[in-house]
Amino acid sequence: MEWRDEGIILGTRRHGETSVILEVMTRAHGRHLGLVRGGRARRMQPVLQPGNRADLVWRARLDEHLGMFQVEPLELNAARLFASGIAIYGIQTLAAHLRLLPERDPHPGLFEMLSVVTGHLEDPAMAGPLLARYELAVLEELGFGLDLAQCALTGNRRDLAYVSPKTGRAVTREAGEPWADRLLPLPAFLQPEGGGADDTEALAQAFALTGFFLHRHVYEPRGLTEPEARGGFVAAVKRGLSGRQTHAGESA
Repeated sequence: MEWRDEGIILGTRRHGETSVILEVMTRAHGRHLGLVRGGRARRMQPVLQPGNRADLVWRARLDEHLGMFQVEPLELNAARLFASGIAIYGIQTLAAHLRLLPERDPHPGLFEMLSVVTGHLEDPAMAGPLLARYELAVLEELGFGLDLAQCALTGNRRDLAYVSPKTGRAVTREAGEPWADRLLPLPAFLQPEGGGADDTEALAQAFALTGFFLHRHVYEPRGLTEPEARGGFVAAVKRGLSGRQTHAGESA
């Protein structure tokens, strides 16, 4: 068995004295593991870092075997990512989310989104909204997607302000007002035509929303806890945004 694909490195773990088991998210073969002989060598260590993009050749005698990777670097992002606390937590969170999916199942849409998110992880104004949208996409791929396109009660597509915790469907501000204390806030940037988010309240609402459904449908049924990196990422993004707003206020 042999295939060639492009992948983004998620992590490694030691195997023996000189080798590592490499975990990657690939475009056509999903999240995949394989052995890299000599992966602990000084020449290979900078290549096999999370966030790097690589050209991969995987070989095994049988499809169900672990197999071996041959790795050639395409884009070395790790040094840039490791210089930012937001990015470090971000790449760890992304990897944890991808591990919720079955190994070797192709998810090309998530691969493309992963590529975009890793390109902006140092910027809190971009990283927060992108990772929140990524969590929505992971829920969709797991079969628990939210319907944020129109109001569940009226069918309207404008002024959506809430999400029902029971159905995962959006509700307009007017229709949901009588039950506002029972509904989850829906920040505008998570809606189909939403833009960016540069305030901490909107981001807190977004991660509370995605976190609620991740806990209900994924973590709790599987007996899992939320990855610590997710909380670290949210806190780091909030600090980054607060720092920017403080600096902007002082400049004004």
